[in-house]
Amino acid sequence: MAAYFSTFLVIVTLISGVIWALDAWLWAPKRKARLAAAKAKTQELTEEAQATILRESGVVETAKSIFPVIAFVTILRSFLWEPFQIPSGSMMPTLLVGDFILVEKFAYGIKDPVWRTKLVDTGEPQRGDIFVFKYPEDETVDYIKRVVGLPGDRIIYRNKQLYIQQACHEQTPCPQPELISHTEVSRGDFLQDGVPLLRYHEQLGEVKHDILINPLRPEPTAYYYQQPGTTEGEYLVPEGMYFAMGDNRDNSTDSRFWGFVPEANLVGRAVCIWISFEFDRKPDDFLPHWVPSGVRFDRIGGLE
Repeated sequence: MAAYFSTFLVIVTLISGVIWALDAWLWAPKRKARLAAAKAKTQELTEEAQATILRESGVVETAKSIFPVIAFVTILRSFLWEPFQIPSGSMMPTLLVGDFILVEKFAYGIKDPVWRTKLVDTGEPQRGDIFVFKYPEDETVDYIKRVVGLPGDRIIYRNKQLYIQQACHEQTPCPQPELISHTEVSRGDFLQDGVPLLRYHEQLGEVKHDILINPLRPEPTAYYYQQPGTTEGEYLVPEGMYFAMGDNRDNSTDSRFWGFVPEANLVGRAVCIWISFEFDRKPDDFLPHWVPSGVRFDRIGGLE
């Protein structure tokens, strides 16, 4: 849907811009010429008659009205920031259902809004970033996860423990896989099917954040993506790709299940929550379930 909306914005901007330009360079001078000719024929041309001669068509008037606004929105949304809504709990506790976030579109390169060709290289994802990308198996769908593995990294996820062997370039010997340690914060702040979830502090690169683990849910290794040449739960990140995981580790469909995120699929980096709504309505409530039941003002701000 977001991709279609971007294309729609570009088309409307182009059409309204072309109409505005044609009027400025072609039609408006013709109207002024007709007015001058009418004045030459009679010296008693009323203001109403002059206004009628100079009057723009409805299409031109509409195009000139919407072009500045739609062009501004297109530039803002395509190259600077785009709003997204969090639809699922895969990034809990960092992001909750009902959070509305801003994504910095220029963080990983400036791309054209239709074909998504990179025009200017502005940076690359860093370990620990929260990023939005086009789901590799259906690029009409936007996903949001956390960057865990960079190109060349070896990622191991086994017994709900995360190990990272950073890319070995010219180092001798290569670094050993490092266990990303967890420090328990609490248990029971969040529930999954009535099971209290364990909340841990985790640090990826320079980023400190919290994750959730369901202690009663077995690891679904049978559904893990099997990369040729690696063992179960082990992934070697190819060049130009990234390994993504959700913070809600036992409730996230991520790179463990479908593989890697190509650089071409990157949309941008999530930078802040600009508003957060609660949707806590009972079946017998008068208002429909999609109407917010409250605003979580304490969640507004930057992301880690």
